[in-house]
Amino acid sequence: MQVIDKVSDGLKREFNVVVTAAAIEEKVEARLTEVGQQVRLPGFRPGKVPRDILKKRFGQSVRGEVLERTIDESTQQALTEKAIKPALQPKVELVSFDEGKDLEFAIKVEVLPEISAADFSSITLSRDVATVQDPEVAKALETLQNSRATTEAVTEARAAANGDVLVTDFVGRIDGTPFEGGTAQGASIELGSGSFIPGFEEQLIGAKAGETKELKVTFPKEYQAAELAGKDAVFEVKVTELRRKIIPELTEDFAKSVGAESIEAMRTRAREMIQSQYDELSRLRLKRQLLDKLAETNSFAVPQGMVDAEFDAIWRQVEEAKKAGQLDAADRDKSDDDLKTEYRNIAERRVRLGLLLSDVGTKNSITVAPEDFSAAVMAEARRYPGQESAVVNHYQRNPQALETLRAPLFEEKVVDYILGKAQITDKVVTFEELQKDVDAA
Repeated sequence: MQVIDKVSDGLKREFNVVVTAAAIEEKVEARLTEVGQQVRLPGFRPGKVPRDILKKRFGQSVRGEVLERTIDESTQQALTEKAIKPALQPKVELVSFDEGKDLEFAIKVEVLPEISAADFSSITLSRDVATVQDPEVAKALETLQNSRATTEAVTEARAAANGDVLVTDFVGRIDGTPFEGGTAQGASIELGSGSFIPGFEEQLIGAKAGETKELKVTFPKEYQAAELAGKDAVFEVKVTELRRKIIPELTEDFAKSVGAESIEAMRTRAREMIQSQYDELSRLRLKRQLLDKLAETNSFAVPQGMVDAEFDAIWRQVEEAKKAGQLDAADRDKSDDDLKTEYRNIAERRVRLGLLLSDVGTKNSITVAPEDFSAAVMAEARRYPGQESAVVNHYQRNPQALETLRAPLFEEKVVDYILGKAQITDKVVTFEELQKDVDAA
């Protein structure tokens, strides 16, 4: 095998590989021998089929098989000899090949860059931290009480007020025509809950059981159903029953009904859950700050094929958002050319950071252990209260689904490693400040 260099430009490498005709013929003959030992043809004993018949029956297919295998093996051998680490699958193009002549094919590949990460101990970061306050715990318990509320029929003749629940039948129309999803029977509407579009619940305050009300509303411009966004609608609502909410009192029995030993234990659990959410926000903000610093201090070249693939994935999401009318407000007035420039820069940043984190992880022998997967599955399960077992079973029965956790787990472990080297100063903030920081990041 001969390797002929053609291009070495930045991360791009191009070279041709030549395999002699004699080497090809030797492989073809060897493969025909294997076929002769395996094939069954009428009139011939196994392994006794004449060579000329084998060539006539199987010569072309064997030659094609040998050609494909030779290209694959020679490509890998050439990459190994040249110590090339491909960023993506190499592109292989046949240059020339005829029976009895040398095989020549071209390989085009982008290599992974050599990365020399900055000294992580020189990175300085400010970590925003917030502590749960008593009013926040009280609000969480109030939300829990409301989630366990029941209702009872209002027997006295009175008008509906905020907090009441109306049982209704309604039909919504746009330009006089009912629209999909705008009709319901026996729908419960809690006044003041904000569950319906703006103006809907407010117009039902004062309604009485047995009344029919006509509500005029306008769907928000950002409404999830693009075909309804910004449109005026009229709802005909019949109130069939008025019910009042019964919120359970904060008692020891209530605490036990939600799995706590006492009211104090319930408060402690609520505080810990809120604090965990705060800590996640703090971690997210710190990670974003770190990635910004890493992007600023590492400017090595990145394979454009990887950037193209990342950009294509981003752009597909942008186009889907456009079709659904859900494009970010900041992007709506920008031209496609401006958006493509902006998102290509984002794609290049993501690829560079991904390569950097991968390099740091590899050089420092960072791996994802079985216990990391177990912790990630349990964390995922906690996101779906009441369905924890189903989530765990899903991952246990689907190794491919479990494998999708590897990349984010690896990234978080590498980030933890770098944070362990960086200089971090804590800054006490309120929850509002912590949330604002995250939203603005």
